[in-house]
Amino acid sequence: MADALIEAALAARQHAYARYSKFLVGAAIRCERGVIHAGCNVENAAYPQGVCAEAGAISSMILSGSRQIEEVVIAGGGTGPCTPCGGCRQKIREFAGPDVRIRIVDPDGRTLLVRSLAELLPDSFGPESLG
Repeated sequence: MADALIEAALAARQHAYARYSKFLVGAAIRCERGVIHAGCNVENAAYPQGVCAEAGAISSMILSGSRQIEEVVIAGGGTGPCTPCGGCRQKIREFAGPDVRIRIVDPDGRTLLVRSLAELLPDSFGPESLG
C-alpha cells in the first residue's frame, strides 16, 4: 500500500484500546505542513469518558504546533463505513474547511466512502461564525 495516510490510520487502529466494544478505530490527518498525525480510540469503563480516534489525531496535530487539517482518513471495522461521530465532525470542522476530504477505509485499507466535510456536516458552525 503506497498511501501513507491510510497506513498511518491502520497502524493507529491496531493500538486502539477498545476493551469493552472491541470496535477498533484509527484516524490519521495530514496538516498544512504535510505532516501526518494519528490517533486511536481509547475506551473507558465509564463509557462516555472515552476518546475517539479523530480527537486523538487532532490533539497530536495541535501539540506539534499545526492548526490546519488538509485531509482525514478513518479506519474502522464492522459491516459498513465508520464515519466520524457528530462530535468528531465538529472537532474536525474547527481545523478544516468545507472542502477537506474525509476517506473511510476498512481494516484492509480499502476505501469504502469519500466525503467532503461539508457533506458530512452541512451548514456547519465554525470559528468564523463567531465574528
